[in-house]
Amino acid sequence: MVEQHTPRSLIVSLYGAYGRGPARDGAPIPVAELIRLLAVLGVDAPSVRSSVSRLKRRGLLLPRRTADGAAGYALSDDARQLLDDGDRRIYSRTEPELSEGWVLAVFSVPEAERHKRHLLRSRLARLGFGTAAPGVWIAPARLHEETRHTLERLELSPYVDLFRGEHLGYAATAEAVARWWDLASIARLHEEFLAAHEPVLRAWRASPGTPEDAYRDYLLALDSWRRLPYADPGLPPELLPEDWPGGRSAEVFTALHELLRDLGAEFVAKGAPDESGRMGQDGGLTEGDVGLRGEGAG
Repeated sequence: MVEQHTPRSLIVSLYGAYGRGPARDGAPIPVAELIRLLAVLGVDAPSVRSSVSRLKRRGLLLPRRTADGAAGYALSDDARQLLDDGDRRIYSRTEPELSEGWVLAVFSVPEAERHKRHLLRSRLARLGFGTAAPGVWIAPARLHEETRHTLERLELSPYVDLFRGEHLGYAATAEAVARWWDLASIARLHEEFLAAHEPVLRAWRASPGTPEDAYRDYLLALDSWRRLPYADPGLPPELLPEDWPGGRSAEVFTALHELLRDLGAEFVAKGAPDESGRMGQDGGLTEGDVGLRGEGAG
């Protein structure tokens, strides 16, 4: 399967990788910078504008002026919480242990609000939950806090009870896990990631590239990888098939992160505003150039 990198997903990955931290201190990314940085990934200006508008409507990006008055977008509090929760999955190097137990989500939705049942099911699935029984969803216990944040943000918590515990039988836990999750589909996702990005890692180890190359290759790898820790909840090794590809794909992503992230930041910084608020040498686009004059005023 050919990887699909949508403009909206790439923008979220960009903010996650380079749009936070003490250096930015919550400062918005200028629209001109979004155009420049997404162009490297093959995204044109109209697609950036359209995707930013959707993220704004969803409450994830907030229109803000930069220090020099240019239109830009900053992360909302909800978006920061989403990205902070995601960091724990995306960059985790801790091997899961069977002893941590499980979190169970049991929900009941009144018939008058049955449309929320689909929302609950789809959201739990996107958080990595498996289905233990009708209306009973299960995931490793470490996902409890992120699940709580998500349910509260979507105002779904009144319909759900969360429990923590351990599996006491009767089927062997490994057999039960194979029923709760589609392990074959998850394994294919890891194999697709490896097919796309392991050659990139080999190429960088053989012949390093420029900061722009590093930025492009890292953001594409991050955009692919950040979906995987949600499809794959991170089950203990003793519950997985012996040839499970998840460990290898995690090693490839970690290696790319260590090799490319900071080098790519040099390319991002070349167009960032300096202390005076002016754009760097590669930040030549203006609001008028990208058709967004005045939008940052909200």
